[in-house]
Amino acid sequence: MTLANGLEFFNLLFAGLLAGEEFVIRFGVRGPLAGLEQGTQIALRQALIRKLRVLVPTIFFLALLSGGAATALGGGGSGFDLRCAGVLALLAFIGVTLGGTVPINKAALAWDPASPPPQWRTLVARWEMLDTVRTWAALAAFGLFLAGSFGR
Repeated sequence: MTLANGLEFFNLLFAGLLAGEEFVIRFGVRGPLAGLEQGTQIALRQALIRKLRVLVPTIFFLALLSGGAATALGGGGSGFDLRCAGVLALLAFIGVTLGGTVPINKAALAWDPASPPPQWRTLVARWEMLDTVRTWAALAAFGLFLAGSFGR
């Protein structure tokens, strides 16, 4: 196995984990979470933020680093454009994260579940819209990296 093949393997692994995690949050967790009573919903959101604010960035940065390295070492041959597009999708993911969901998560951690701020539902709705963008960016990155791997 070459270094480029090893990096591509790790890239597919971490891009797939990121896409899967985002997919489950978007399509599996959000609906049931929204149906909970206000205080329970906020407390669970806070618990998820605390847990995922370490896990997701770790997976993301491993996907980005391995994706960039696999793209650079893979040469400009077949699949190069797809791998470059995958890296761009990950950069879109981090842009939406840092510019949108992180500030909302930071604010949400300070909410009192028994007495949240009046605009909390508006902020959650904005977070959910941004998370949908993140989900599609992660899925696109994984799909693009996967398609690019067939060019080898």
